[in-house]
Amino acid sequence: MRHSLVPPAGPQRVLALAQLSNSVGDGAYYVTSALYFTHVVGLAPAHVGLGLTVGWAVGSVVGVPLGRLADRRGARGTAVLLALATGLAVASFLVVRDFVPFVLAACAYASAQSGLAAARQALLAGLVSAGERTGLLAHLQATLNAGLAVGAGLGGLALHAGTRVAYLGVFAVDAVSFLVCALLLLRLPAVAPRVPSGKRSGAGVLRDRPYAVITVLNTVLLLRMPLLSLGIPLWIAERTAAPAWVVSALFVLNTGAVMAFQVRMARGVSGLASATRAVRRSGWIMLAACAVFALSAGASPWVAVGALVVGAVLQVVAEMGQSAGSWQLSFDLAPADRAGEYQGFFGTGVTVARTLGPLVLTTLLVEWGTPGWLLLGAVTLGASYAMGPATRRAAGRVTTDVRQPELVN
Repeated sequence: MRHSLVPPAGPQRVLALAQLSNSVGDGAYYVTSALYFTHVVGLAPAHVGLGLTVGWAVGSVVGVPLGRLADRRGARGTAVLLALATGLAVASFLVVRDFVPFVLAACAYASAQSGLAAARQALLAGLVSAGERTGLLAHLQATLNAGLAVGAGLGGLALHAGTRVAYLGVFAVDAVSFLVCALLLLRLPAVAPRVPSGKRSGAGVLRDRPYAVITVLNTVLLLRMPLLSLGIPLWIAERTAAPAWVVSALFVLNTGAVMAFQVRMARGVSGLASATRAVRRSGWIMLAACAVFALSAGASPWVAVGALVVGAVLQVVAEMGQSAGSWQLSFDLAPADRAGEYQGFFGTGVTVARTLGPLVLTTLLVEWGTPGWLLLGAVTLGASYAMGPATRRAAGRVTTDVRQPELVN
């Protein structure tokens, strides 16, 4: 049996190696960036939060036109250029000393990252058959988690050292990782432009209301993204008697489970019907996870630990099922000649969830407690069930500028 981190040889493996290279750098960046900007650069924490929020807001808007550029000019060349642009944006953080340059660098970084994600999805669509895409995306997700874990370890060494040189080294590693990513992407076959440069792209993805509904519902399901990094740590600290080390243990559990089982979870998803079933099933599992997490409040320390571990297991199972289903829907419901544009739009759900998720989760979990957990689970279940009729509507649309997707059984 092939290991979950190793996709088949050829373009799929090269894409995975490119994913691995920049995820190692990103993992180191994620665990050190906040302290670098506050302790080394000297920015106020509020300014760091504001700058990053502005940056990702700009990136979410820019992702669509950059995805359209990949469709028109060729996905491989666009992805290579955006990988280099991301590396340069990371390197620019090394010379930032004031708030305004920081915001500009954050906007450049987020825009290049969003565009790179869209271009790589367009590249994947051009190189991999429709029946293999969800499986490859599962491989890439497992690879992403492996890279982030390695990068987080490197970042931990920098945090332990606590010196300016160590922090600068992390940012240099992240910048170089995107250079390596660009070089790996150059090894892939060229993908011809999906939309000829002289051809109008029609009304655009923003006018495709059925696909927009799918994207909004997926964004609701993604509100659980800051759960392990923010929601659960605050819940443990404020509402339970569990020891603080449980936060790290749950993060390791989640990362390891995705690495080991995401590919297996995606094998049963091969078309719209199986994708909507996977999303619906994940909604029920997420509701159960929320109920179990709520049981940890007011319990003895070890009972609380047990409830948190069971809840985390259920949560990662729901996460893997929802991911596999949404990947399939995002490609099957998009026109074949506009994959970059549509994937750029679908990817804005991640940015919105990362922006709104912290506010939503802190309000529901820390302030509301158990009712907040149950409401989060109920909203997730409702969105997962709404995905079925929304998918049927999107699959049945017939317009002059959007091709009806082919159903894969």
